[in-house]
Amino acid sequence: MLVVGFGSGPLQANCYLLAQVAGGPCVVVDPGEEVASPLAAALAEHRLVPAALLATHGHPDHVASAASLSAEHGVPVHLHPADAALFDGDSVPLEPGTYAGLDVDVRHVPGHTPGSVVLALRTAEGGRLALTGDTLFAGSVGRGDVAEAVRGLLAEFPDDTVVLPGHGPATTIGRERAGNPFLAGTGA
Repeated sequence: MLVVGFGSGPLQANCYLLAQVAGGPCVVVDPGEEVASPLAAALAEHRLVPAALLATHGHPDHVASAASLSAEHGVPVHLHPADAALFDGDSVPLEPGTYAGLDVDVRHVPGHTPGSVVLALRTAEGGRLALTGDTLFAGSVGRGDVAEAVRGLLAEFPDDTVVLPGHGPATTIGRERAGNPFLAGTGA
């Protein structure tokens, strides 16, 4: 699996491109503020064509460019219905399914927003990915009532699951279970 990520906008929200291989369709996750230039560069470099836009939640730093990218590429924006009111554009419900040839499981984890989700994927190589939006970060957690969501992630995902958060560097479930100071008392 090809995974390309970059921070964008004033809050440096992470935008991710996921594809089976270079030179084909891809999923764009969290196309937030000021992504046009770095996204175009990444698409060109890896010869990718967006097949779907997925959002982990509806805050502008994660979806500000979604409507314009949807129009430009002729692909829908997939967003949990509970966050549709936060998005200034058209969206379709984000549901588990196959996007750009990738099987994506959608875990509803309300707390940061009513429609926050975690996107879970397995790579062809056997690895696990969890795109956690603003629920779980490397060494931190998101604002809001995220404790229940984080407990669920820790219980559900094995230690070797790679966490691709909405801000900051990648981590693993095991690393967060062992050392995230915000998880004390969550049963980690």
